[in-house]
Amino acid sequence: MELIKLIIISIVEGLSEFLPISSTGHMIIISDLLQLESTHFLKLFLIVIQVGAIMAVVVLYRKRLLNTVRLENIKPGQVGFNFWLKIFIAIIPAGIIGVLFDDIIEEHFMNSITVACALVIGGIFMIITENKFRNHAQVNDVDDITFKQAFIVGIFQCLAILFPGFSRSAASIIGGWIMGFSTVVAAEFSFFLAIPTMLLGSAYKLLKYQETITSLQYFYIFIGLLVAFVIAYIVIEKFMNFLQKKPMRIFALYRFVVGFFLLIMFLC
Repeated sequence: MELIKLIIISIVEGLSEFLPISSTGHMIIISDLLQLESTHFLKLFLIVIQVGAIMAVVVLYRKRLLNTVRLENIKPGQVGFNFWLKIFIAIIPAGIIGVLFDDIIEEHFMNSITVACALVIGGIFMIITENKFRNHAQVNDVDDITFKQAFIVGIFQCLAILFPGFSRSAASIIGGWIMGFSTVVAAEFSFFLAIPTMLLGSAYKLLKYQETITSLQYFYIFIGLLVAFVIAYIVIEKFMNFLQKKPMRIFALYRFVVGFFLLIMFLC
């Protein structure tokens, strides 16, 4: 029964990781609805299975990523070197916030009420920034992002670290819009930014809880990674096609519906 519940959570992760609706928030909601106990294993599981979804990005964008690590491109000043330096600069704020406040966030913010509030507030931010900045894009290629812009987007990503339910994808896309990115560039940079962010976050959680995790629970994590990868692989391409044609306010409206429903359900 526990494995079935964890597979359900993994499906939710794959569906929501790259959508601006918060995969972590949805996994917390589903965990509460499935009445899963908030153990060290569950806290680890909710973070680590996101790596499965991130690997879908690596596979789908493998040609572009491989090009950035070619010998001729990885030298200082070259496109590959600059690409990864921007990613490194962008993850610094989240890394600092994550290490300093991880225990506080786990204890006080990993619950459905916080998620509901973050969903609503994040939805408001999405509508305001999309209306104001989406049609004024100046950056139409990830390679044109400056180091300063990358760092500021990284600061926006901290909103998702501090407030589960805000959405890492939404936070970085909002930051990208404000920095003048097109929606597609903002989404792509968010995808690439997720690779080291989630890998390092998962490594930190594994080191933190490794002594309390059993062999069977590691098997559950493997299954979760596989399920999240397959679902995310299907979702990413469809999401990018959607962004090229439609505004993102539909996701904001979804956030409002879910957020207000949760507040009514848990507070009334």
